[in-house]
Amino acid sequence: MEIHEPIVAYGKKNFTVQEYLEFERTSTEKHEFYKGEIFRMHGHGDLLAMSGAGINHNIIFSNLFTGLGFRLKGKSCQPYGPDLRINIPENTLYTYPDISVVCGDLQLSPEDEDSFVKPTILIEILSPSTRSYDQGEKFRLYRDIQALKEYVIVDTEIIRIAVCRINEKGHWELEEYKLLTDQLVLASVDVVIPVSEIYERTKIPAQ
Repeated sequence: MEIHEPIVAYGKKNFTVQEYLEFERTSTEKHEFYKGEIFRMHGHGDLLAMSGAGINHNIIFSNLFTGLGFRLKGKSCQPYGPDLRINIPENTLYTYPDISVVCGDLQLSPEDEDSFVKPTILIEILSPSTRSYDQGEKFRLYRDIQALKEYVIVDTEIIRIAVCRINEKGHWELEEYKLLTDQLVLASVDVVIPVSEIYERTKIPAQ
């Protein structure tokens, strides 16, 4: 999703959390909140969906969400789509990841009964406009989630999936999958998904 400059609403630029949540309840679009500022998000249902990257984004989301749901059936973990709002109390961020995997019961944010905390896995599917944010600043903010075990970035222009995992020493390690014959490993939930399944029906050429 694309993040623009902070928006101005109700004649002001800085908001409390409760003002943001009230604004979000009446808005027809999704917005992020970070340290008093509200940011409009793009990526689902806008002009991006008309482009090749947007089509690939939707196909990859469908493939990955379906594959995760099938493999997690009967387990204590469940995938959720981009309508699930995540809150990170440690840094104030409210956002909507493309896919969240939550293990155990959903735990509510202390400030909002419609936002949740403590995801085990967060997945972002890149578009040209979100590449820098998802791979940089957003990952920095996500790392404040103590329950987070894996962060997955799926490219929509080339065959590439990057997984950042936290190791036993508390350090983040990167593993990349660049071949259709590779197997994406989500170690925290004991799930393996073929990369070819994730990119099935996209127009991305194999490398």
